[in-house]
Amino acid sequence: MEPTARARKTPLPGVGARYDMTTESGRHLSLVVHQDGRRFLAFHDPEDDDACKDATALVPHEAAALAELLTPDPVGHLRQHLEIDLVTEHITVSKRSPYAGRTLGDTQVRTRTGASIVAVLRRTSAVPSPTPDFRFAVGDTLVVVGTREGVGAVAELITGG
Repeated sequence: MEPTARARKTPLPGVGARYDMTTESGRHLSLVVHQDGRRFLAFHDPEDDDACKDATALVPHEAAALAELLTPDPVGHLRQHLEIDLVTEHITVSKRSPYAGRTLGDTQVRTRTGASIVAVLRRTSAVPSPTPDFRFAVGDTLVVVGTREGVGAVAELITGG
């Protein structure tokens, strides 16, 4: 099991909060998060906590990109060995659809295309893993997973294209 790094939080009244962490190599880094959302990443002198060696401001999209880069991908190692060509697409059931008012089972989507309808979004709710007797309504958004070709075939089938 990997060691866990802990960040220490220090409230900064009127400013926000400062999060400090010392790396295994002994580097001290801080992230200051202001109440207005601004963020500053800084490196400190390990001998003097108040001596900042370098700092940079991060705008929200930069902070989000950095967080994504720093967050370990639990399945990333699988992608190195497998090429999975799956896509997800949202397909809307329009009033022109031959399946508006009909059931999922009527479509025979999986048999005909190899793709799967994994959820249906309806107004303000979602139906995950709809059963074959689930009845589509105009305006439903189907969440479809499969190969690019399979998902395209579902789109043609549902839209009547």
